[in-house]
Amino acid sequence: MSTIDPAGPSAMRVADLWWWMLGGSAILSALVFILLLIALRRRGAADNRQPGRTRVWIGWLGLVMPVGVLMVLLAFALWVGQRNLPVGPAAQTVQVTAFNYGWEFCYEDGSCSQGVLRIPAGQPVDLDITATDVIHSLWIPRLAGKMDAIPGQVNRLRIEADAPGTFEAVCAEYCGVGHADHRFVVEAYAAGAPAGRTEAAE
Repeated sequence: MSTIDPAGPSAMRVADLWWWMLGGSAILSALVFILLLIALRRRGAADNRQPGRTRVWIGWLGLVMPVGVLMVLLAFALWVGQRNLPVGPAAQTVQVTAFNYGWEFCYEDGSCSQGVLRIPAGQPVDLDITATDVIHSLWIPRLAGKMDAIPGQVNRLRIEADAPGTFEAVCAEYCGVGHADHRFVVEAYAAGAPAGRTEAAE
């Protein structure tokens, strides 16, 4: 369930963004402490420097640097968002329906499963996500970012697993008293192996 332990290309870009944001927040935090230190050192002491030069220095620290750091983070976030859009053909499309308190997955061969989503490893898969009752949010931290499941609307999320394995997923939006147990698992199987029919217990 760790965002910074990605197992697919989409999740890798999200993890990179997380690390960039951590670095940006560290820089801004350091800046705040530097300004605080300057203010404490000047408090009660005579300042022989030219006021204009002091204002330029503090203005650069307090305005230019934060704006610069935030603009870099914004540009990187937009790049990640654009790269994670489902562009081009996917290996398959799965219809995902969220409800209180479960998940149903219907595949192109007509089969459906609940509680378990099966996908081929190493291939992009598009999830067409909707809901039957309230707003839910599908989140597979190691494979992709979050996507809302909204009644009457279909949202598409592309996921991909680098290798076969099992990945946990949750509903990331409070949806009622059973929200804590509103989970499912993703089973990525080796490409070329039969997907099979999986029926998980409700």
